[in-house]
Amino acid sequence: MQDKKPNIVLMVADDHGLDTGCYGNPGIKTPNLDAIAQEGVVFDNAFCTTASCAASRSVILTGIYNHTNGTYGHTHGCHHFACFDNVTTLPALLNEAGYRTARVGKKHYAPERIFPFQHGHPQGKFGRNDVLMSENCREFITGDAPFFLYWCSMNPHRGGGIIEEHPCRPDRFGNPKQNFPNDEEMVYSDDEVYVPPYLPNTPETRAELVQYCQSVSRLDRGVGRLMDILKEEGKYENTVMIYISDNGPAFHGAKTTLYEPGMNLPCIVKSPLHQSKGTRCDGLVTWADLTPTVLDFAGAYKNPEDFHGRSFKDIVDQESPEDWRDEVYAAHTFHEITNYYPMRVVRQKRYKFIWNIAHPLTYSSASDLWISATWQGVLKDRLEKYGERSLQSYLHRSKFELYDLEKDPFEVNNLADKTEYAELVEEFCLKIKNFQKKTNDPWIHKWEYE
Repeated sequence: MQDKKPNIVLMVADDHGLDTGCYGNPGIKTPNLDAIAQEGVVFDNAFCTTASCAASRSVILTGIYNHTNGTYGHTHGCHHFACFDNVTTLPALLNEAGYRTARVGKKHYAPERIFPFQHGHPQGKFGRNDVLMSENCREFITGDAPFFLYWCSMNPHRGGGIIEEHPCRPDRFGNPKQNFPNDEEMVYSDDEVYVPPYLPNTPETRAELVQYCQSVSRLDRGVGRLMDILKEEGKYENTVMIYISDNGPAFHGAKTTLYEPGMNLPCIVKSPLHQSKGTRCDGLVTWADLTPTVLDFAGAYKNPEDFHGRSFKDIVDQESPEDWRDEVYAAHTFHEITNYYPMRVVRQKRYKFIWNIAHPLTYSSASDLWISATWQGVLKDRLEKYGERSLQSYLHRSKFELYDLEKDPFEVNNLADKTEYAELVEEFCLKIKNFQKKTNDPWIHKWEYE
């Protein structure tokens, strides 16, 4: 055990799924994230609680579900969701605990006054140049008091202009034609990327995965530079590093959905307080656990009852923790203000249950997903399947979805309407109602009135 409080770095990627070497993607190069995994622990059952950027980050920084803290969807522009004024946030609690606190990169929370980071750069200052962003953290890192750094990449979020050489391929992942200064882009080819089963294996998909993988590798190099700076400044050995993503990749079937690609995400933890290195943990954790966990590492986890999550610090050394939890919950309501499709989910290791509260509606598309070459190609070619699912079942969902993840990991065979699973469906409905009561979910009235 260290005598002094550890420094803590929480790294949050923007729309990054389980696409790293340490999570088994054979077509991507992420040497720095893999190095952290070799020195720490990889969580295989880690989940966001809502698959939308701002809403998810509100959970990360409060330990409270977003339907409780008020951030029902995006905070920026016309969407205008925000945490309630009385919510106590992670930076506020760490300030009280004597930590120096700083934010760099993507912000995407509101209102700013309840997120009192002591230091920070203007959002967008570094764009997608994560190496430069990390270098600009050096001065903050060199201080004497323990620090908390909230490092938020804008990679690999979809966005950007059009590639002139390939006008039919929208370059939505910020792929520069030239290297950033002091950084060299990792370039991929269409035939070397891995197409996950939830996506259609089409030329458009492969072209976009090339760009996505390039963006992930750019993120990885930023992580590597941050590791180098911590080492150069003598801070690395006493620094907890936690790497996560806010939600799944910006493709239909992942981001904005609570299917596995949207919510089962990377969580890599390196801690000076633990002995295990290069191990994996199968304990079920969610982003509601992150604020309690960071506070626990900081010695400031005083009131566990204030949070919907719980600290997972004590299970980092355990591959299959006993006396942990058997299930986790997720709750998505909005992405953009126009994307209303509330879902509540119970996720166990074997079974997953989804209540589609607005099931009579066609599943709506976020604007950044609609413009994708992958989706536009599906529509242009009138494909009947999207990955492993039929396109119709993706767009028009049943009230309840039940999947046996051991037999059906890609969530294709909905068991909810089968007679032999009726008792299990009823059990899961009761679990969701209890979860909603516990978390003061406004959407609980849907059971009674609809």
